Amino acid sequence: MNNIFTKSFWQERDVELYIGKMLRFGVALASIITVAGGIIYIFQHPHEQPNFTTFIGTPEYLRKLSTIIPRLLRFDGLAIIQLGVAVLIATPILRVAFSIIAFAIEKDKMYILITGIVLAIILGNMFLGIGG
Repeated sequence: MNNIFTKSFWQERDVELYIGKMLRFGVALASIITVAGGIIYIFQHPHEQPNFTTFIGTPEYLRKLSTIIPRLLRFDGLAIIQLGVAVLIATPILRVAFSIIAFAIEKDKMYILITGIVLAIILGNMFLGIGG
């Protein structure tokens, strides 16, 4: 078996196939988590009726991953749904990070730089963006 960190490994295989599989897996996992959370939420709140006349934002505990995790352990349906959304958001970000690794193995400096800038912009907007 060839070493995964060699250029010949990546030349023999189509990196786009691996990226496609990763994207499909991420979306499928996010869907499963979100549907499971929705089902749990419906069982936890069987008689709750949605109010479409007044907008009520998400509860404060669903806005940070550090406060979602303790609620996951209590099988909070909304927290599980929010985890599914977080996995869905993380999927393309992991794709960009994986691309940087693939370009680094291929020693393609221009694409490493471009993809690194894209990743920096995405992460910068996530962590330093305007809070609302």
